[in-house]
Amino acid sequence: MTDSPQKSNTPATRAVTSGRRKEWTGAVVNPPVWRASTHLYDSVADLRSGLSSNEDGRFFYGRRGSPTQWSLAEALTEMEPGAAGTMLYPSGVAAIAGAMLAVLKPGDEVLLTDSSYDPSRSYADNFLKRMGITARYYDPLIGADIATLISDKTRAILLESPGSLTFEVQDVPAICSVAKDAGIVTLLDNTWATSRFFPALEQGIDISIVAATKYIVGHSDVMMGAATTHDKYWTRLRRTAQQLGQVVSPDDAYLAARGLRTLEVRLKQHEQSALAVAHWLKERPEVSKVLHPALPDCPGHEIWKRDFKGSSGLFSFALAEGNEGSRAAFIDALALFGIGYSWGGFESLALPVDPGKYRTATDWTMKGALVRLNIGLEDSDDLIADLAKAFEHYNNVLP
Repeated sequence: MTDSPQKSNTPATRAVTSGRRKEWTGAVVNPPVWRASTHLYDSVADLRSGLSSNEDGRFFYGRRGSPTQWSLAEALTEMEPGAAGTMLYPSGVAAIAGAMLAVLKPGDEVLLTDSSYDPSRSYADNFLKRMGITARYYDPLIGADIATLISDKTRAILLESPGSLTFEVQDVPAICSVAKDAGIVTLLDNTWATSRFFPALEQGIDISIVAATKYIVGHSDVMMGAATTHDKYWTRLRRTAQQLGQVVSPDDAYLAARGLRTLEVRLKQHEQSALAVAHWLKERPEVSKVLHPALPDCPGHEIWKRDFKGSSGLFSFALAEGNEGSRAAFIDALALFGIGYSWGGFESLALPVDPGKYRTATDWTMKGALVRLNIGLEDSDDLIADLAKAFEHYNNVLP
């Protein structure tokens, strides 16, 4: 038997085999859960030698992890071509915050897409501001014209493609090209696509971030984030996370690794079902717009078609005649869709969203009340039937 499963360049196989080193799994399939704060040494000399190395796979202290966490981090690194390492964080927001702190200092400026996840905006506008770091926002469809916004203080650009409320697809390669020429770090919230549908480092991104809570875990039972980067920023990312005391529990790492093994089949099902629902919604008279990157009229669709290898299960649509009350009535009438934050789990969710209040660089002018759907793993025909019943109720409450 070999020391670890055979390596493969196929994403589906990498998701199953990565991180399963023989020394971490022993005679079983999955790395066991190593619960430990203290790691013991054979001698004082051995203890002191541990200070000279700082890498996964070497015992030191529980805050640096043990085989359960190392296995997951290595698997996520191997899922991202060109990566040198992955840091794990207790949430997606923690991963965004930790990655930005790794590359920014007081007096710097960071550019953020105007379609940024609200907690990213809050972090930039409040925490970073207190540190003397300026945040400015840009049109998510700006592409190479982002060069016009770069100042002598700009040190980083945070992208999110597509935006998790309004789903504009950014021209990541164009933005990265401009940033590279200017010596600026690029960070991408890649939660919607994951490395499976968008290998971010191959497209020029320096640090790829995911809320592993979503598709990696896949079962709505773990909070986790991850940031993956190449050699240039790996040491800085790792040291910053350690200095901040960031660590995830081995139990959570075990569950996230278990979710990763089925990522391929789950993403394909999310994709298939979401497209079926999105196309059905486009034909409904109550719907004025469907914002799904795989649909031709979604902003940035041509870029999605050029750069992405698939689409996931999250998208939005606008109720043509909807207002706050009728939108709430529509969502409340759904039976198979839960009402709640997050997405990427096996269960379908519906959420009222109002992106206009978060915009500062661009105006949100789309008419109608927006609803965001997470399409889970239920039968798509059942989901469509549920939506149809909710539309009947919606039509009855309209003035």
